[in-house]
Amino acid sequence: MLADCRGFVFDLDGCVWQGNTLNPGAGEALTALHRAGRGVAFLTNNSRARSRDVRDKLHRLGLTWVEHTLTPLEILGRVIAERFGRSRVLVIGAQELIDVVAEAGHEIVGVPDFRKASVVAIGNDFDLTYERLGAACRAAAAGAPLVTPNVDARLPIEDGDFLPGCGAIVAAVVAAAGVSPIVVGKPEPPLFRIALARLGLAADQAAMVGDSVESDVAGGRRAGMRTVLYTPDGAAPGAADVVVRSFAELRVLAGV
Repeated sequence: MLADCRGFVFDLDGCVWQGNTLNPGAGEALTALHRAGRGVAFLTNNSRARSRDVRDKLHRLGLTWVEHTLTPLEILGRVIAERFGRSRVLVIGAQELIDVVAEAGHEIVGVPDFRKASVVAIGNDFDLTYERLGAACRAAAAGAPLVTPNVDARLPIEDGDFLPGCGAIVAAVVAAAGVSPIVVGKPEPPLFRIALARLGLAADQAAMVGDSVESDVAGGRRAGMRTVLYTPDGAAPGAADVVVRSFAELRVLAGV
């Protein structure tokens, strides 16, 4: 199923790493694929990092050959422009999210001026306050479309623990405002298509590898890719084309 795959696209949080630590065997497996001439790219739903930030982190963790990395921040500002034109955007999230929205030509609206917002953009916000959450809810309820990098409820960190993810904040706004979000990242197709283009591969020549059925497997399937679910506890058999419990098992199946 994987021996003839010419390329692999990997999720990061929960799959390749937990927080600042590579998962067991990940570095060896990824490097083996690269040395075997397989295309390797990384696609994360991280709403607090640009592609270059992710690439720099992989380099620091010893994967100095990594070239292709993607996050939703790469296209979020463009998606807003394509759908709604130049907008007044209330951003609830990290500075990186604010920066990419501004760089795309949009006006940033402060929390006190939330009623002026024509779009609400929500990412994971480690400085979230009730005031900020309330502003997002009220702006969205008043008609400002809600745009988000992802709806992942959890952000995996070290030792199998987690923090509330971007999706947890989005869910609160959705519940209070009675709206549906526009999702830029996984499982929506755009970032998968960009990753395949950068690898120079057709969808059926590549596999998506990740730990989330809802995000990675569903998105890979929608893009026409083969799918691999990484699940060390062996859960969800049959949820993807291939289910692996370790990166060592992935190496065997890939023939590297």
